[in-house]
Amino acid sequence: MSNLQNKIVLITGASSGIGAGAALHLAGLGAKLSLVARNTEKLEQIAEQCRSLGSPQVLICPHDLSIEAECVKAVAETVKKMNGLDVLVNSAGILVSGSILTLTSEQYDHCMNINTRAAFILTQQCVPHLIKTKGTIVHVSSVTGLRAFPGVLAYNMSKSAVDQLTRTVALEVAEFGVRVNAVNPGVIVTNVHKQAGMADEAYEKFLEHSKTTHALGRVGTVDEVAKAIEFLASDKSSFITGQTLAIDGGRSVMCPR
Repeated sequence: MSNLQNKIVLITGASSGIGAGAALHLAGLGAKLSLVARNTEKLEQIAEQCRSLGSPQVLICPHDLSIEAECVKAVAETVKKMNGLDVLVNSAGILVSGSILTLTSEQYDHCMNINTRAAFILTQQCVPHLIKTKGTIVHVSSVTGLRAFPGVLAYNMSKSAVDQLTRTVALEVAEFGVRVNAVNPGVIVTNVHKQAGMADEAYEKFLEHSKTTHALGRVGTVDEVAKAIEFLASDKSSFITGQTLAIDGGRSVMCPR
């Protein structure tokens, strides 16, 4: 069994995608969960599934993490109602398309605000509580934090910043026994691309093309990322901190030939 049983885990972006997958996976390991996202209805659905999988306590915290005060409230509510905090899994994020020729400053600000600024605020709010428990942080970054891809400039920049947040904070809190790491997924089957405006037909073509851009010849699943999050959040990775772990089927090490 994982040592995450009965640990208090705050998961952002928990209503869908990797965040929801992490919530369901950790629920099956007996973790106590605080689920944060904007969509209350979807949070309720995920929460009910988590309870059925064996989580002893599930709290939903509907908050818009693009607003600083909402980030602060999400952490405060979790700590107050669950009596502490052991793990932050920061999975909230958006994909914004656009190149240096097309990206607007408003689009750039929106992407950086949710993907990077919220990550900073949540980390800052959680660290004092994690110091008390010698807890862990796992950020959900992206292969785009490790490699540059055209047409998603703001997203690339936001995830690269999350990787530096991971490394720097890891050094700053190591003396307190707190570990900070990130997972960097490649293409994972979620709704993030469609939420960014990609049509169904285009998405299917994208997934098919992605078989050629990942060395293992396929895209990844949410569960594969969730298992890596468990590893980094638990004592299975007790001597690992400041690392960005690519869960990308080899995409980050590929080069065109």
